[in-house]
Amino acid sequence: MLVAFSVAPLGAGESVTQAVADAVRIVRESGLPNRTDAMFTTIEGEWDEVMEVVKRATEAVGRHGHRVSLVLKADIRPGRSGELTGKVERVEAALASD
Repeated sequence: MLVAFSVAPLGAGESVTQAVADAVRIVRESGLPNRTDAMFTTIEGEWDEVMEVVKRATEAVGRHGHRVSLVLKADIRPGRSGELTGKVERVEAALASD
């Protein structure tokens, strides 16, 4: 499964850089395939392991404020792996063939 999530503290001031860095550090240390862009961090793995990482990242962000905003989107496709890059590669191949 792929999970794209964005987590940020509320009430922590204008910059959330350190809080987001704490969350991304947890994701990267998990060992799961992941990618971070300007809006979301996407991780790939099995349900329980992915959700545990999201939980730990959310808790880390929570230490920076009194409230946490979490946006999560999941692509649950049993039996598939390598989709973190595979989905993008298929789109790029379709664009290249045009």
